[in-house]
Amino acid sequence: MLTSVNDHDVHLSVMDAPYFWHLHPNSDETFLVVEGILAVDFDDGSVALQPGQLLSVPAGVRHRTRPVGARSVNLTLEKTGTATVPCDAPQHWANRS
Repeated sequence: MLTSVNDHDVHLSVMDAPYFWHLHPNSDETFLVVEGILAVDFDDGSVALQPGQLLSVPAGVRHRTRPVGARSVNLTLEKTGTATVPCDAPQHWANRS
């Protein structure tokens, strides 16, 4: 964690592999890409974020993040004490990396 702002934590993530499928039942999660390209996968598709782009995932929505290319560097903001609940991948994602 880099810092806390009011009731939210700010994390710096350097990703070189996909994160696991999960959801946060009690907090939105916001990603800001600093370097590289970050893909955010959802049940119904993906969004690729370039440096300077921001995306918020609503609380309770299953997702995973992954770098496109060798790595991505991202800031992540979420409520302090946010629960991370691992989930199975959606059926059509099961055999993808």
